[in-house]
Amino acid sequence: MFFNRTQTATDSGSSAKPKGLIWTVFTSLIFAWSLVLLSPPPALWASEQLTRIIEAEAAILQQGLASQNRINDLDEATTKLLHEYRNLLRQQENLAIYNDNLEQMIRSQQAEMVALDQQIKDIEVSQREILPMVLRMVDTLADFVSADIPFLAEERKARVEGLRALMVRADVSIPEKFRRVMLAYQAEVDFGRTIEAYQGKLVLAGRDEDSARVVEFLRVGRLALIYQTLDRRESGFWDPHRQTWIPLARRHNRAIHQSLRVAARQAAPKLIRVPLVISENRPVIPGDQGGQPMSSEAQLAILGDQSVSSANRLMILENQLMIPEGRQ
Repeated sequence: MFFNRTQTATDSGSSAKPKGLIWTVFTSLIFAWSLVLLSPPPALWASEQLTRIIEAEAAILQQGLASQNRINDLDEATTKLLHEYRNLLRQQENLAIYNDNLEQMIRSQQAEMVALDQQIKDIEVSQREILPMVLRMVDTLADFVSADIPFLAEERKARVEGLRALMVRADVSIPEKFRRVMLAYQAEVDFGRTIEAYQGKLVLAGRDEDSARVVEFLRVGRLALIYQTLDRRESGFWDPHRQTWIPLARRHNRAIHQSLRVAARQAAPKLIRVPLVISENRPVIPGDQGGQPMSSEAQLAILGDQSVSSANRLMILENQLMIPEGRQ
């Protein structure tokens, strides 16, 4: 009985072992079949591999493009910074030169300020000294006009009176007063080197103002002041030594008339003949024959003598020295 059980048990174990093996094989077959069913076909697998490779290459290209863009941006930024740096260096050099020039200008202006301060201090002293000098200049000018030959007497005296009135005006600065006085002096200087013809009233010595006549005056610098009546019949000149008008001989009327036309620019300029008063202390002039007609050789000698003054040359240059009637 015991044997049977054992045998029975053995028989049951042997039958169980084949069943487990079958199950294992069955399971393996199912798994393999599932792998076969689930695995893609070879062509599909190759396509997916190619796609992954292309995507990887595209990603690499994108990364390279991004890297190149970053490099370009950095290069542009570097170039821009380099240009800015060079511009800043150029500006720094220009500013250094400009500042150096400004420093020189400032030093010059400071020196000028010091000089101006000193001049301002000196002006206060100069003003106290200039005004008395200007007043003396006006007095001297008045005395000069009174002692000079009497041409444009009213105009010149009015100029002096205007200067006297200007000197007491508080609204006129001292430099302006000085300028006006210098203009008056310049006008008087100009009278000495010009020739002029004008009309005016003539009052002879010993006659009153009612007897004044309108005549034409000829002024040759300050060498001669001559008059001629409007009818060309009477001429005369001013004698500064006698302080009076001296009549001239009628033979001089034509020459005086021609001189008046030249002075008035009605005739072409040429050598004119006018009477001149010789100073009593005049120097001895070679060729001067005491008022007598001179030879051509003597006239040429006088022209070439540089020691002879212009006034004396005009006086003795003509063929006939013009002498007033009272001295003939």
